[in-house]
Amino acid sequence: MRAHPAPVVSGMLWMAATGLLFIVLNTTMKKLSHELDPWLVGFLRYLLGAAVMLGPALRLGAGALRPKAPKLQFLRGLFHAGGMMLWFAALPLVTLAELTAIGFSGPIFICLGAVLFLHERMSGARWAAVILGFAGVLIVLKPWGAGGFAGISAGMLLMLASAPIFAGSFLVAKALTRHDRSEIVVLWQHLWVSLLLAGFALAYWTAPTADQWALLVLCGILGAGGHYCMVRAFRVADISAVQSVKFLELVWAAILGWMVFGAVPAGATVAGGLVILAATLLLARHESRSVTPLPEPRPAPR
Repeated sequence: MRAHPAPVVSGMLWMAATGLLFIVLNTTMKKLSHELDPWLVGFLRYLLGAAVMLGPALRLGAGALRPKAPKLQFLRGLFHAGGMMLWFAALPLVTLAELTAIGFSGPIFICLGAVLFLHERMSGARWAAVILGFAGVLIVLKPWGAGGFAGISAGMLLMLASAPIFAGSFLVAKALTRHDRSEIVVLWQHLWVSLLLAGFALAYWTAPTADQWALLVLCGILGAGGHYCMVRAFRVADISAVQSVKFLELVWAAILGWMVFGAVPAGATVAGGLVILAATLLLARHESRSVTPLPEPRPAPR
């Protein structure tokens, strides 16, 4: 009989896949934001992501397309669109290092929200993993040093303001896993966000080139895939239990930079990455006891 990993460990693996997809996504969108208006990039990324998710959702049957918790789906879309508006306004104004570092404040807001609104048990091990992982990020970025952030910019403030709003979106996504299948949760998120961003996109519309369309389609695939992996993680584990894995994104970014651009990671990057990896592995070991995950809701009859 084949052994299966504990639900929390499975959730952490899903979150690791999420981070890898999002690092590639953010790099691609950063490039596009300097060529096209950020509102247009955001709108098309979610519209194309909805098209990507429509196929898997239709396989569940036409009845499954109607969400069982439409108000929560709209609330999530509202949270996520609000976060995206701030995120895209900040995107051309910040560096990739600043974007990544400020994004790491998200797990703290999510853990606080999980305790306050979802009544999850935030154990000492979970808090320790989040704090240790964030410490690893600081080792890499060294914002206090001469090469650190040169003051607080408007872009950094916009990016920081988006973090608690995105946290609200992810907390609602966790609640939605009790009602709808992962494919439906991701589909309706993308539909609502693209609808709410449509007015901004039309106001700044510029026809993308063929190469830009190819990158936008790639963004749609990466974004939909990343959000699907994230919702799967939220379904099998407490949202607070998988947040330390978020910090692995910095490790993925360093590996991607080495593979694609030949940028050899600095000693601080290696040291910080080892701290982040240690935090993730220690929490995985601690959480490896069995907890019953939420089953996927059954699709409606065809």
